[in-house]
Parts: sequence; structure tokens; C-alpha cells
Amino acid sequence: MIKKNMSNFSSRMLGMSLLMIIPFMSFAQKPNWQNLDLKADSTFGISTQRAYTELLKGKKSTKVIVAVLDGGVDINHEDLKSVIWINKKEKAGNGKDDDKNGYVDDINGWNFLGSNKGSINYETLELTRLVRRDSAKFGKADATSVPASDLTAFEAYQKNKAELDKELAEAKEGLENYSAIKSAIDDLVKKLGKDKPTVEDIQAFKPSSDIETNIQRILLQQLKNTTFDEFYNAQILAGYEHFKSQVDYNLNLDYDPRSIVGDDPNNSKEKFYGNNDVAGPDARHGSHVAGIIGAVRNNDLGIDGIADNVAIMAVRSTPNGDERDKDVANSIRYAADNGAKVINMSFGKSYSWDKAIVDEAVKYAVSKDVLIVHAAGNDNENLEVAKNYPNPNYENGGTATSWITVGASGPANDETIKASFSNYGKNTVDVFAPGVNINSTVPGSKYEKLNGTSMASPVVAGLAGLIRSYYPKLTAIEVKDIIMKSVVKVEQNVTIKDNDDTTKTVPFSDLCVTGGIVNAYNALKLASEYKK
Repeated sequence: MIKKNMSNFSSRMLGMSLLMIIPFMSFAQKPNWQNLDLKADSTFGISTQRAYTELLKGKKSTKVIVAVLDGGVDINHEDLKSVIWINKKEKAGNGKDDDKNGYVDDINGWNFLGSNKGSINYETLELTRLVRRDSAKFGKADATSVPASDLTAFEAYQKNKAELDKELAEAKEGLENYSAIKSAIDDLVKKLGKDKPTVEDIQAFKPSSDIETNIQRILLQQLKNTTFDEFYNAQILAGYEHFKSQVDYNLNLDYDPRSIVGDDPNNSKEKFYGNNDVAGPDARHGSHVAGIIGAVRNNDLGIDGIADNVAIMAVRSTPNGDERDKDVANSIRYAADNGAKVINMSFGKSYSWDKAIVDEAVKYAVSKDVLIVHAAGNDNENLEVAKNYPNPNYENGGTATSWITVGASGPANDETIKASFSNYGKNTVDVFAPGVNINSTVPGSKYEKLNGTSMASPVVAGLAGLIRSYYPKLTAIEVKDIIMKSVVKVEQNVTIKDNDDTTKTVPFSDLCVTGGIVNAYNALKLASEYKK
């Protein structure tokens, strides 16, 4: 799970601007802005439209399989159904493993979070699982009673337990705060007598208390560039549900849904479990990611994906909580074994149960000429210091050669070009890509704007799929090289939060290896000349 930076919501919220405390940007933006060109459209997209018009017109391409390792994909979405991968070696619905790959009826991918009992929705964080594991051994111990051989593990347990307690306390406070503002807005809407009030409705409202005055002011500010539904769902309801799920599930030591899967969660070598429900109980995030990569272009529906000839393979590995290393490793192997040439991973966490098993899977994918694209995370942290898993650095030394880590950028070519939430790292993040107010597909043939490095990563995965479809002889390593060398450099400085929570202004080149935003036009032009 890519963490959401919502911890700054204080009890003073009713007297503050929500934009100061909720990481959601509710400004007007050109449709499909991630595909636009900086010079032609005054928007810092990746010049996809220009590439199709000037470089790809009349050229033939080969279909490329792009695996979306995520929380699930709505394979029946109007803008996705024709680009969903189909396993032609498998016969749908016969209950047999026709292709003998160990997964029965895996027509469109696989779900490593389910069984014939159903599928996991909410999960704990890895931190919670580590504390639960170690509390059985150290829960009643102190430093004087622990053998010297266990002292390091005991100290790690104490540190993790303290962090869990701190995060749970913050989540409870966040839930209390969001509950208060949600209730205040709900009460005001009830008084208005309209479920979807307009700016005019809110302007005409006569407040009878300071709380109502503040809520009215906030709503008038927010609804300048968005609808009430969009604001309420993306800022209020999302915040409330985030903290509620943290308290009830993510940080709850007593919650463990793994029995639904029926595997041995401690056996990382176990591979054959799950079911073929690739949507799962919550396909919002994964469907959004899939649409950014390959939603059908030029069909007068919703949005245009980056790539025009890809097949989206849905591999469900990420619950509403932290993914397990075992599931991630198996998902990477499944994608590589079934023909994926690009894997998108819009998830991450601060702790790892079994990094070695993920490393083995990554090495396997690299050996199969797969390009792995991973989101940098949403905590505005420096990944030179902060831990983020999975990552391309192997525990036993070495680095994955066909791996790209992606930060999120905004549409304006100014000091806001780095998304306020995006993680960064001069040597640990490779490139940046659009990740603010990205409109894409969500379940029920609907569309929604979301923010995050989760949205930036599929922009790059889509670009990789686009390059590999028009230049299929290029290797994964070569495609990474092309993407890195073809960025548009960002010249201005940006403001970031340092590790001690102070802010400082730095060149954008300090935020990632390339110092720039990926660009489809430049990349395809370079691909056409590569090694000639």
C-alpha cells in the first residue's frame, strides 16, 4: 500500500483551509493533461499526443503485455474491456488448469489474495504483522531477561512496538477529526435539503454558528473548481475512511484475514494459492492505474491511455493495507511467466517481512527481459534516508538493472512541478512523471481524478509499453536507458521537506537521477535512432 500523508489534520481543522491539510489538489485542469506537450499546451505532460501525431502515424506495432500488480482491475470497464489480457491457453470456466501453470481458470490474470472462500479486502500493515509475530516471544520480556543472542531482535521489537503505538494514536486522532468535519458538512447539507449542493446553494445558506460559517467558507473555496461530490468523496470521505481502516484493520493487532486465502503465510516458497477473481472487492486503485497505461485511445469515451497496443494483465497482490512479500514475489513471477514485458507496481511500504523472496522474483523477472516500474511513495520523504519496499537493491548486493522508480510531478512548469506529496531521492528515484489530478478509469465504467506516485508510475509503465510495442527488439534495459536519457530537464528550484521537518529550496536535479520528467516524444525519437 502506498501510504497516504493525512496525518496533519489537527483539531483546529474547522478554522483552516482544507488545501493546507489534505493532500488533494482540486484545481481545474486540462483533460488528459499527462498526454499534453509543454510547448504546445503550456502543460508539463509527456507529449504523448505529439508523439502519435508526428512520429507514430502509419507505423505498425506489436501488442505488449503490461502487468498491473495492484488491488484489482475492473475487466468490464467500457474503456478497458477490449485491452484486457486473455490467456488463450486456458479455457474459461471449466475448473481445470488447462495450461498447467498451476492456476485454474486464470483467464485474465490471478488473485493471490483469495480462495474459494472469497478475497481479502482489508489487511494489516507490515509493521503490525511484525509486532504481532515478535510479541509472542518478547511481549512480556525486558532487556535483563532476554538472552544476548536475541537482544538485537528484542530491540527491533521494542522500536516497532513504539512506532505502532504512535501510528495508532495518530490514526485515532485523525479519525476523530475527520468524523467531526464529516458530521459538520453532513449536517449543513441536510439543512440545505440537497444531496449535491451547488456554489449558489451554499452562498444562499445562512449560518447559525461559527462551525457552519467555517464549513460554508471551506465549501465555497473548494467548489470554485470542482463539484461537491468530487470534493466530498476525494477529501472528506477518503480521509475518514483512511483513518477508520487504519484503526479497524491496518494497525489492529487482533485483525488477521489471511485465513480467507488458506495458505501458510509464513511459507514464502508456497506458490499455488489464490483464485481467478482479478477485480476483488475493491478495484478502484488498480482500475485507475490500468486506465492510465492503456485505456482505449480515440474512442470518444473517458480518457486516452498512454499506450495504444497493450494487453493489461491483472494480478491482484495488494489489499487495502500492506502487501505481503510472498504475494508480491509470486505476482512478479506469474507476470513474467505469462508473457508480461512491463510490470507496474504502484504500492510500497516501510517494512519488509522477507525481502529476499522478493529479490529472487525480481532477479527472475530481469532474467526474462521484464521492465519493472515502481511508485516512489507519497510521504514527501527522501528515499536516500527513508526505507521503502520493494526496491531494486538486493540484500546480498547488486541492483535490478531493469527497474525504474518514479516520483510524481504536477502540470505547471514552476516551483510546484514536484507534487507536494511525492517522495524523492537524488540516487534512488529515477524519473518523475505526471501524478496530480490524473483522470482515469474506476469500477462501473466511471472515471475519477486521483493523486499519487501510484498515478505517475503507470504513466511510465505505459510509456515503456508504447516503446516496446513499436520497437519490440529493444530489451528492457535498453528501454529503461531510453526513458532515462529522454526526459525533459526541469530547470527551476523546488521546495522540499528535509528529514528534520524543515523546508529548503533545492534544484529539481537533486530529486532524482535524471533531473527531469519523462517524455514520450523524445523517447520514441531516441528509440528510432537507438544503436543505429
